[in-house]
Amino acid sequence: MSLTRPALALAAVVTALAAVTGVAAVTTPAGQSAPQATEAERRPVQRATLVCPQPPTSDLGTTEYTAHTPPSDGTGDEGSAGLLPASSTLDNGGQDKRPEDAERQVALKQPGTPVTYPAEGQLTALTGTATGALAPGWTVQQTTTVTGGDGRGLYGARCTAPDTGFWFAGASTAEERHDSVHLTNPDDTSATVDLQLYGPDGRVETESGSGINIPAHSTVPVLLSTLTPEPVTDATLHVAVRTGRVGAQVQALDEKLGGDWIAPAARASERIVIPGIPADATGVRLTAFAPGEEDAELAVRLAGPDSSFTPAGQETLHVKSGMTTAVDLGDLTRGEPASLVLTPVRDSADGPVIAAVRVLRGENASDGEDGDGASDGGDGADSGKGARELAFIPATPPVERRTTATGSPAAPKGGEGSTLYLTAPGEAAEVRVTASPGSEGGEAVSKAYTLKKGTTTAVDDLLPDAGQGRYALTVEKVSGGPVHAARMLERVEDDVPMFTVQALTDDGGTVTVPPAVQDLSLLTE
Repeated sequence: MSLTRPALALAAVVTALAAVTGVAAVTTPAGQSAPQATEAERRPVQRATLVCPQPPTSDLGTTEYTAHTPPSDGTGDEGSAGLLPASSTLDNGGQDKRPEDAERQVALKQPGTPVTYPAEGQLTALTGTATGALAPGWTVQQTTTVTGGDGRGLYGARCTAPDTGFWFAGASTAEERHDSVHLTNPDDTSATVDLQLYGPDGRVETESGSGINIPAHSTVPVLLSTLTPEPVTDATLHVAVRTGRVGAQVQALDEKLGGDWIAPAARASERIVIPGIPADATGVRLTAFAPGEEDAELAVRLAGPDSSFTPAGQETLHVKSGMTTAVDLGDLTRGEPASLVLTPVRDSADGPVIAAVRVLRGENASDGEDGDGASDGGDGADSGKGARELAFIPATPPVERRTTATGSPAAPKGGEGSTLYLTAPGEAAEVRVTASPGSEGGEAVSKAYTLKKGTTTAVDDLLPDAGQGRYALTVEKVSGGPVHAARMLERVEDDVPMFTVQALTDDGGTVTVPPAVQDLSLLTE
C-alpha cells in the first residue's frame, strides 16, 4: 500500500522529533514511560574559536606556541584542533583562498597532553577552531622572546575568543611608547571596527579610528599614536565592533622598559581584582577608567600571602566619569606576591570601572627615574645588567569552574620559571590544580589548595612528574567564594629579568542546556 504525501510528511515529523528528543523516544519498552530531563544540565561545548595576534617582528625574536585541552567528561573520543595563518588566506580581491585541506598549525591530537610549535618563516596572526573532545577548555599560548633592541622582552599572549567589544587600560601614545592594537577577523565575512581612546581629559577626538575595515580571515594592526593629535601618556582604548566580530590585543613597546602584550580587561565592574603581582615587583602603575555616567571612589587594598592590607598613602582612588586616571603605587608588595583589590568606598553604588596595572621588575642601570618609572638617563633597556622589564595585568573576572594556562617550562633551566597566582578576595575557597604531562613526556600531578579569605597564594613548585618540554596548569574551582588567577612566565636573558603575566579567565568549557521533554501534541493539532 502506498503512502499519501501528507502521511509521508507526518512520518518525517515523527522521525525528526525522535532525533531531537532522543533515542528513548523510539526504544522505550511497551508500558514504560520515556525518561524526561527536568533540570538544566551542563554539557561540554562542541566547538571553540581562538585568535592569536601577529607576534612581534624582530630579527632578535623567537616565537613558540603551546596548545592544550584539559580532559573533560562526556566529550567522546573524536575531535580536532588547530590554527591557520590569517593574513595569508586572501587573494588580491579579498576572497578567502584558504584550502580546505590546509595543514593546520599547533594541531592537537588528544586532550590532556600539550603540544608545542616553534613559529618559523613569515609570522602572522593565527585563527582556528577546536571541535568535539578538543573543544572544551582549548587553550593556546603565544610566547615571544626578543633579546635586544627596542621592545626587548618576554611577550606572552593567551589567545582569545573573538568578540564584539574590548577595553584595554594601560595603553599609551607617549613619545617613548609605540603601542599598536592588532585586530584579527576569523570569519568568512568582513568586520567593521571603531577605536575610541580616552585620556585624563576624556575622549580623544579623532576621525582616523572610525569605520576600520577588517577583511575576512585577515589581521590589521593600528598604531595608537595615529589616533591622537598629541601624546597621551595614560590611555584607555575601547574596541567597538560595528559588524562581525574580531580578536583584539594591544602590543605595548617601550623604548626603555621593553615590551609585552596588554590583554583585554574584565567588563566594567564596581569591584576589581587584578591578580598576580610578583613578589619582586619594583614598580606598579595602576590605570583605571570609568565608562559610565558616575564617578567612582575606590578603596585600594592588597591581598598578600597571609592577609589583606592598605598600602600607605594610597588608601583610595578617585576615578572621574569618562576619564582615565593613573597613579604610581611604587614598590608596594613588600617583597611578597600580591593581588590588587579595588572596592567602592561608599555603600551606595559608584560607577563601574575598567582597570589594569603595569608592573616593573629589575633595577635600572641609572639611579634617576622620571614620574613614569622610566630611567631619565642611560640606556638601561639594552645595557644588560640592571635593566628593567615590564608586563601588564588587567582586571580579571573570577574563575567560575575551570581555567588553564599553558606553555610553562616542565624542566626549568637557564633562568626559566613559572608561577601561578590564586586569589580569594572575599571568602575562603578550595581549588584543585593539575600540572599536565609535558609536551615531551611526563605524568600529570594534581594538588588541592585552600585559599584563605583576602589572600594570594603563589604556586611555583607544582610540576609534572618527570616532565619535559612545556606543560599546562589547570585550575578547577571546588568550593567557597570567588577565585581569581594569573600565571607568570619568567626568563633571564643577559641579566634582564624578562617576564610576562597572563590573567586567567574561565575557559567556558561547558554550557547550560535547558531541560527537554517529549511533546508530540503538535502532531494532533
